[in-house]
Amino acid sequence: MKKKFLTTTALLCCFVLCLAIIADLTGKWTGIITTPDGQQISVAYNFKADGNTLTGTADSPQGSVPIDNGKINGTDFSFSVNVGGTEYPHTGKFYTDSCGMDIDFGGQKTHFTIKRADK
Repeated sequence: MKKKFLTTTALLCCFVLCLAIIADLTGKWTGIITTPDGQQISVAYNFKADGNTLTGTADSPQGSVPIDNGKINGTDFSFSVNVGGTEYPHTGKFYTDSCGMDIDFGGQKTHFTIKRADK
């Protein structure tokens, strides 16, 4: 009986920890993307995590665009943004105070890091 109780408690703690990690993605994150042609673009992402759904905006000097098709799976997440009719898929991995992200520029992937800006 004790073993079943401890197993259930451990699983519940893991579940609560996963929810805390997902909820912690919510907020403003900033960084610099270096495009395949070497251009550097300052970006800010305003994420809102709701269960396994990620919404928000991506902001750059060119303006603000909504995040589309946002999904969260543990510490991994993905979404796309549409800029001028072109979709730019993003994938990322969430860490406590930063996210490692990849953006696909028409078949050329670029890796960059964003850091929490609102803490």
